[in-house]
Amino acid sequence: QVQLVESGGGSVQAGGSLKLSCVVFGYTDNIDCVGWFRQAPGKEREGVATIDEDGRTNYADSVKGRFTVSQDNAKNVLYLQMNSLKPEDTAMYYCAATYLRSTCFSGSWSKGSGMRYWGKGAPVTISS
Repeated sequence: QVQLVESGGGSVQAGGSLKLSCVVFGYTDNIDCVGWFRQAPGKEREGVATIDEDGRTNYADSVKGRFTVSQDNAKNVLYLQMNSLKPEDTAMYYCAATYLRSTCFSGSWSKGSGMRYWGKGAPVTISS
């Protein structure tokens, strides 16, 4: 079984930065795709960024150039550095993981339907 625990959420003003972390516990040897998703109140969940075991990344257009996904494979930790934050980035942020590497880059990656394991989320609030 695999468990994910997010941390680092909070409230900042627009233009500020936050860094989310996600520790992946359990049997992670075959986990080849991890990522971040978010869901704002009243909106559907959307993909933010994914990264595969080799460090190849995929980003939503809305966060390109502002967010950076990275991982520390030795510590089984996933990060999301968020800069130039906007009020529309306000959401609950979830980390997720799955075994199939291609899930990170599939045409439907943003829906998150291919991710097998999910964290409970970290709230991010950006004030204007």
